[in-house]
Amino acid sequence: MSFEQLGLSTDLLRAISDQGYTKPTPIQEQAIPVILEGNDVMGGAQTGTGKTASFILPMLRRLETHANSSMSPAKHPIRALILVPTRELAMQVYVSVKTYGKYLTLRSTVIYGGVSIDAQIDTVRSGIEILVATPGRLLDHLQQKTLILSKVEILVLDEADRMLDMGFLPDIKQIIQLLPEQRQNLMFSATFSEEIKKLASKILRKPVLIEVAKQNSVSELITHVVYPVEPLKKKELLIYLIKQQELQQVLVFARTKQGADRLAQQLDRQGISSAAIHGDRNQLQRTQALENFKQGLIRVLVATDVAARGLDIEELTHVINFELPNNPEDYVHRIGRTGRAGTKGFAISLVGREENQLLIGIEKLLKTKVNIEEIKGFESINLQPHVLEKEKPIDAKKLKRNVASAHSKKMNLFVKQDEAVMRFNKEVTHKNTRRLEKTEDPLFTQPYVPKFSDVMLIKQDEMSKKSVHKRLSQSNRPLPALFIPPVISKQK
Repeated sequence: MSFEQLGLSTDLLRAISDQGYTKPTPIQEQAIPVILEGNDVMGGAQTGTGKTASFILPMLRRLETHANSSMSPAKHPIRALILVPTRELAMQVYVSVKTYGKYLTLRSTVIYGGVSIDAQIDTVRSGIEILVATPGRLLDHLQQKTLILSKVEILVLDEADRMLDMGFLPDIKQIIQLLPEQRQNLMFSATFSEEIKKLASKILRKPVLIEVAKQNSVSELITHVVYPVEPLKKKELLIYLIKQQELQQVLVFARTKQGADRLAQQLDRQGISSAAIHGDRNQLQRTQALENFKQGLIRVLVATDVAARGLDIEELTHVINFELPNNPEDYVHRIGRTGRAGTKGFAISLVGREENQLLIGIEKLLKTKVNIEEIKGFESINLQPHVLEKEKPIDAKKLKRNVASAHSKKMNLFVKQDEAVMRFNKEVTHKNTRRLEKTEDPLFTQPYVPKFSDVMLIKQDEMSKKSVHKRLSQSNRPLPALFIPPVISKQK
């Protein structure tokens, strides 16, 4: 099937052709006709499959009737609202809106936190039809009454599962209450958990479910490799892999913001140009780091999970997990930055002994084993085998024997050698318990006999204290606070 058969307009087909696309992806092929019919959609697809275009293209087609060149803001009310979880994803979606709608007279903008709100206010008040926003910054605008959502015809929740993970559910509910009841609702995400399905049941009206890949699946073009390594050698192994494989562009994921900054600095000191991107960096720093990475000015971009979604980097071949994520689903989104648009990718994970359970969780989610390779000099003997097999049933008799044996050993610690013990009406003599060594220190074996000089010193000390107290009591000087008698009230 071609884009011409999907019912898109000439202007949209022209913009698609400018990007070099000729055939729609499976999610685009299924979602575009359904959205053009006005149905609510619950769409799921693995990252890198054209999910963003699958809702932007039909959205632009439906809004074409409102396109006009009037300069009056009243002629350009907000008719489509796209909510996304992160700034990076907001920028990516906004770029797609501008790219595919460049031949249409529809206005659009993007608003997110971390930057001044004043410039955004001016743009919004000038009139726009399409608004891409993060929930927090959108609520800021609503509280300042800089925009109105009463004309919204299409609501899109992109990466809805991530928004729930980041705690945006209360914000989303508050925003939805300000929207018209009659609207089209589109919910797209790479994964659909039970919580997402509950949210969809409250927002969507008789939605059409479109899921072109298994839940939590990843591209078959991605090769997964795990390198067992001692935690203290992770940095050395990362540097070795980058230099040995001559990687010119690699995305590295760390678990914390401080860890990302520290790792980027360490790589820089080793002659590997790097930059960190995470939630504590302002938008200018994050945008600059991403642009430098895309242009090849730096070799390594170190990111946290906040940046796992929304990073759109063409022909990125390698993603390295310096630390495994705490949530197995985040692994899917991390490695989804590679293997996009039909290209091959490599997902490399440096796994320490304390990350065994995290690796097992990832394998269970992917329902496949991950290849384990070792590099001489970086081996780790503590990485446990991780196979996706059912646990063996527990042998009750064997467990009972082990517990009894452990209890017996524990009791024997308190029994002296050759000491008879009555246990279950039987006399047992223990021969194999450890010996209790006798101490020869006279401090513990001989009674203490005070010397005459010690006794005299103690008596002199006591007499001295009594004399001092007597002199203080007879003198007119005030007594220390310790000896002041309590004040007795004369009132009764």
